[in-house]
Amino acid sequence: MSFIGEASAYFKVFSDGSIKRVEWESAPASNDSSSNGYKSKDVIINSTKPISARIFLPDVPGSSDRLPVLVYFHGGGFCLGSTTWLGYHTFLGDFAVASQSIVLSVDYRHAPENRLPIAYDDCYSSLEWLSCQVSSEPWLQRADLSRVFLSGDSAGGNIVHNVALRTIQEQSCDQVKIKGLLLIHPFFGSEERIEKERASGEAENLALTDWMWKVSLPEGSNRDHYWCNYEMAELSRAEWCRFPPAVVYVAGLDFLKERGVMYAAFLEKNGVEVKLVEAEGEKHVYHMLHPESEATRLLQKQMSEFIHNF
Repeated sequence: MSFIGEASAYFKVFSDGSIKRVEWESAPASNDSSSNGYKSKDVIINSTKPISARIFLPDVPGSSDRLPVLVYFHGGGFCLGSTTWLGYHTFLGDFAVASQSIVLSVDYRHAPENRLPIAYDDCYSSLEWLSCQVSSEPWLQRADLSRVFLSGDSAGGNIVHNVALRTIQEQSCDQVKIKGLLLIHPFFGSEERIEKERASGEAENLALTDWMWKVSLPEGSNRDHYWCNYEMAELSRAEWCRFPPAVVYVAGLDFLKERGVMYAAFLEKNGVEVKLVEAEGEKHVYHMLHPESEATRLLQKQMSEFIHNF
């Protein structure tokens, strides 16, 4: 077995197809909500894949109100990441409290061992699991499936878009009503380079994202595959009319900012209700890297306000 390539400091790929990923600090699930206002636990979505998820449930003492549900897909270029990472755990637990919502954070299978559409299939299956388990899972007893929101960062933002397309085109998961999409620093691309990607100082970022797309898309595909280049997807006018309202969050110092701005403009052109929100002076996925920062608290507030508009 020989080493054949790497993507920055995140992982190394070997000739037998195996991959060694960086170890990130993780957080265990906990039933103790005394210190932070929420509790968490891990659940199995599909044991044969396998697909798991972490539920975050806020303390709402003395109330029987139904709570909205946020289904979250983590980032990592489709190749790494986990809902157990400390940054995601802290961000989503605190968000559950700030928004008074139930959060279902999904651990999907990674590329290159599992190329797309595996991640999309896994994340879509979490919606099917949600509709089936709402009556039997104690932590979902107060879940309001008429107010479900999809959110994710980076590759997870891409997954939000493509899972939403599937729900629209298949008109499935009828019990789960997708009311809105919250895409954080979404990961899209195309064969054509945009201005930011042509900048001389972005060569390392461009090489990393190109590599991620190369090992994630189906063999023989390029970055104009509609999973990467959203403009290549074919939707009828009726399907666009069913596309949920969306908010797209971008970061001022993010290599992917321009792609996010273009995506929001594309949705608006197709008649989708969309809002673009920029965090000036912030970097890519700052909310995961610095989950207790002032900028992250503002993002949680903005996301909560979006959810409670419905």
